[in-house]
Amino acid sequence: MKKIIRSIGKIFQHIGLFFDKWLIVPITKFILKITSFFKDNSKGIDKFIGKKSTLIVISLILAFAVFILIDRDSSVMADQYAEILYNQPVTAVYNEELYVVEGLPKTVDITLVGEKRHIFLAKQAPSKGVSVDLTGLSEGNHKVTLKYSQRLKSLDYKLDPSIVTVTIYPKVSGTKNLTYDILHSDNLDPKLFIKDVELDRDDVIIKGAKYKLEKVATVKALVDVDDFVNPKAGQLTLKNVELVAYDTNGKVVDVEIVPKTVTAKVTISSPSKEVPITVVPKGNLATGKSIKNTTTSIDKVTVYGTEEAISKIESLPVEIDVTGLSTDKSYKVTLKKPTGITHISVKTLTVEVIVDNSTSKELNDISIATENLDSRYKVQALSESDSRVTVIVKGSQDVVNSVDATSVTAYIDLKGYGVGEHEVPVKVKGTELKVNYTSKTKKVKVRISEK
Repeated sequence: MKKIIRSIGKIFQHIGLFFDKWLIVPITKFILKITSFFKDNSKGIDKFIGKKSTLIVISLILAFAVFILIDRDSSVMADQYAEILYNQPVTAVYNEELYVVEGLPKTVDITLVGEKRHIFLAKQAPSKGVSVDLTGLSEGNHKVTLKYSQRLKSLDYKLDPSIVTVTIYPKVSGTKNLTYDILHSDNLDPKLFIKDVELDRDDVIIKGAKYKLEKVATVKALVDVDDFVNPKAGQLTLKNVELVAYDTNGKVVDVEIVPKTVTAKVTISSPSKEVPITVVPKGNLATGKSIKNTTTSIDKVTVYGTEEAISKIESLPVEIDVTGLSTDKSYKVTLKKPTGITHISVKTLTVEVIVDNSTSKELNDISIATENLDSRYKVQALSESDSRVTVIVKGSQDVVNSVDATSVTAYIDLKGYGVGEHEVPVKVKGTELKVNYTSKTKKVKVRISEK
């Protein structure tokens, strides 16, 4: 044992002698020589340093050294760049079949800081993006940190936002009936009409937080006319029709819909009918004047629209204002589309009005009809004179002579009248629109009773 200790001691002794010979002794000698030099030449050195030219040279050397140091630091600082990556998607890891997560932003902004070349490489290199791991978290509110997976460690980054509060709900499901809405219907050819839409399913499954499912009032398939390819009368199939859930106020409810899209079969029709033009004068002509005749540049037009509107329309009324008219006049009229009519084959036409001196005649014993009487009631005239009236027909001689009792209707409008006796104004209408009709008896008395 003593031999081992003695051997170790000799090793350390040799190491000490090595450092003493090759390091300590040379450094000591060098310091002694420098000290001796300055001591022997102190006056000369002081004189040399005291010269103006020497001070200038030393100052320039020091200034140059400082410049080199600052320039190097500024170069390092100038080589630092920052770039913002906007709207980077966020991926959350959790059990999507069991839970719903709210409060997590769909995108964040990432600020990258580092050398320009590193930033360039970072943008080119694939990255796993921004993610957050929610596995293991229970229902309720949680503050979580978003992470950015960047392969280049030479860059610094900052997320905005970097910490968010999320709420985790259990996912529930329910079933909703599926209806549809038609979007951009105004962009469809006005000669065409969507007659029917048939979806490939009647109901869908909605999934999400319970409180959101309770808000869902309806789920609709959004059939967009802009997605039609060369629409024409017949049937077309529209695939991948988007589904959207709405609340009672028509606002979108963010829930999962299964399936996400459906297929719709759209039936397009083109109901049309050719109808005559009917000129309808409005207003009173000058005193003593009446309309003798009206002619139009075209007699008939073709109208397009809903099947209901097409079935009801028998003629297209064209109104002209003849207030104060005393001489013949030509009118250029823009045709108006009645309710349910989407297109008319002609947009404008010309109406020629021929004015003549006015005359009149009387039509006696015109029976009084009733209109708009409630179906619960019946009506009876209080006297014979309250059941018939004399109608005065006023207009051009030739037109007045062509009017007879069969083309005139006297009536009372009983809308809003209830049980009891009432004095009701008499109204008159006729098929000939170029004359004026008035009743000599202005009001009649009737009794309304329950059936």
